[in-house]
Amino acid sequence: MNFQVIKTDTRTRARLGRLFTAHGTVETPVFMDVGTLGTVKALEPRDLKELGAQVVLGNTYHLMLRPGAEVLAAAGGLHRFMGWDGPILTDSGGFQVFSLARMRKITEEGCRFNSHIDGHEFFLGPKESMEMQRVIGSDIAMVFDECLPYPCERDRAAKSVEQTLRWAQASKDAPHADGQMVFGIVQGGVYDDIRRHCAEELVKIGFDGYAIGGVSVGEPEEFMYKAVDASVPYLPEDKPRYVMGLGVMHQMAECVARGIDMFDCVIPTRIARHGTAITRHGNVAIKAAKWAFDQGPVEEGCECYCCRNFTRSYVRHLLACDEILGLRLLTIHNVWALNRFMKEMRDAIDDGTFFDWKEQVKKDTKENE
Repeated sequence: MNFQVIKTDTRTRARLGRLFTAHGTVETPVFMDVGTLGTVKALEPRDLKELGAQVVLGNTYHLMLRPGAEVLAAAGGLHRFMGWDGPILTDSGGFQVFSLARMRKITEEGCRFNSHIDGHEFFLGPKESMEMQRVIGSDIAMVFDECLPYPCERDRAAKSVEQTLRWAQASKDAPHADGQMVFGIVQGGVYDDIRRHCAEELVKIGFDGYAIGGVSVGEPEEFMYKAVDASVPYLPEDKPRYVMGLGVMHQMAECVARGIDMFDCVIPTRIARHGTAITRHGNVAIKAAKWAFDQGPVEEGCECYCCRNFTRSYVRHLLACDEILGLRLLTIHNVWALNRFMKEMRDAIDDGTFFDWKEQVKKDTKENE
């Protein structure tokens, strides 16, 4: 058993759980911090521990290009290379099949890319992806899949899902690192029956967990929830469920209410680099001139290092002067904010107040739109 459901909410599908990995136990629901190139931007591993981070994501495509399999193998895997002793999840590179559309050619065996760095041509398929993830030594490896765009015609979605299922089987059959779990990915665009078919066929193959892919790709919010609702009923209760690429507070709360356990997104670090803070009452542009004299913290009531020690005025000054510390302080705040949010969510499920808590999150969001 690699996943245990501790408690299920009585009014929703939300559940409190524990995911057991080779590098520690993960309390779910969990937000996983993205470290594309073996680092969560602007943060050290000890920062991540202090900020409540449980899992770091690595990107198979990017790590394959730099530093490459040979360097990671010589280092003994990504944990040792980056000095992080907690769990790591690696995506398969499948999202790059979607995002690098102009630089790719898809075949039955996989996808031929031109590197976004120097144009060098290379090939990535389920065999290559799983071998790279084996070298990385991640605790959770994702199957190689094709992420569909929005909108997407039905015939295209159906054909793509059949390809994704063949790649999922090949990914499952490939060699894995010791103790490495493998998650399948449900695709199907906005078509409920295609998503159901994909979910049911993945369950027949048998994976350690299941992700819902093809969301957060530009679709309206209601379609994202629709994709979750079309997939969850056909996934096992005793396996973790993961929505890929999602990191907006109220959307994560709604997805947890639908039975989701895991999330990841680049939002906290990306918007920090653009001078924006995540708060429980919406995002705040700290770079704005109106904060020039403000002596309050980035977020009232926040207990992160940034908010305990510095003012909006000072952080804005750092950002205006392009000082690295400004980006680091906002990153610290944003990563803390999302991990604190997930802790509140787990506590609400545990004490039976999740539904009311979720409705308050929704109310706060609407008030600040």
